[in-house]
Amino acid sequence: MGIFSKKRKASQQAYAVVTGAGSGIGRSFALELAKRGGTVVCADINLSAAEDTVELIQNQTTSKAYAVQCDVGIKEQVQALSEQAEKLMKHPVTLLINNAGVGLGGKFDELSLEDWQWCMHVNLWGVIHGCHYFVPKFKQQGYGAIINVASAAGYTAAPEMTAYNVTKSSVLALSETLSAELRGANIRVNVLCPTLVPTNIMKNGRLPKQYAGIADDLLMNHAFTTSDTVAEKTLNNLDAGKLYTIPQPDAKLFWWMKRASPSLYAKMLGIGYPFFAKYVKQ
Repeated sequence: MGIFSKKRKASQQAYAVVTGAGSGIGRSFALELAKRGGTVVCADINLSAAEDTVELIQNQTTSKAYAVQCDVGIKEQVQALSEQAEKLMKHPVTLLINNAGVGLGGKFDELSLEDWQWCMHVNLWGVIHGCHYFVPKFKQQGYGAIINVASAAGYTAAPEMTAYNVTKSSVLALSETLSAELRGANIRVNVLCPTLVPTNIMKNGRLPKQYAGIADDLLMNHAFTTSDTVAEKTLNNLDAGKLYTIPQPDAKLFWWMKRASPSLYAKMLGIGYPFFAKYVKQ
């Protein structure tokens, strides 16, 4: 009987790998999975942050958790993670959550190619590497599940977020493609597309000085949800076989506006952008 039977859901008693598990949404995913009886490998480029997440899991649940250092943009490290996770948990991985990400903002002509490479290294290649090394294992064992953390930025196409938007729209497209391609292999895929969630992504990101304070205030004080709620909703959607998780009302509004009239949506962005830029300079 496959992992997705009515008796057993993908998020329950899962053997999971979560990247970027040292904080934010990644930490919330790890904690929620542990509360559901799962065993979790918490991977993060910052090993001490991953260890903190493991400590939280051990203090709040009876589930097992392990910390592993991993730069998801380096293929050899992700390959090693896929092998190490199985050894640590003494069980094949059943759920991969590609969550690690970085924030980048700025006008297109002011971004360096190094900025682009840095953003794509984590946000896009990190997800590609994860899928590359785990999908064959899932196919071989006959089941598995993937959650890719994208962003509403993947379809809202907000100005001065070009590189970030490109990486997240690519993750969205990858997830949609994998969902179709892997459905017959008993491998479920969900892609998470939130707007503002209180995390450290912008604190650790690269933003123009005029936006840094605004972004931090929006994330911490004006988000419509929390990382814990987002993680819970996403895991529930995965269990229900849903491809998309659009967790907030503003994310859903933009989603339907873009689909109702793509050309009008793009025109409205162009008209509104100068007013936003003027507001930021004040």
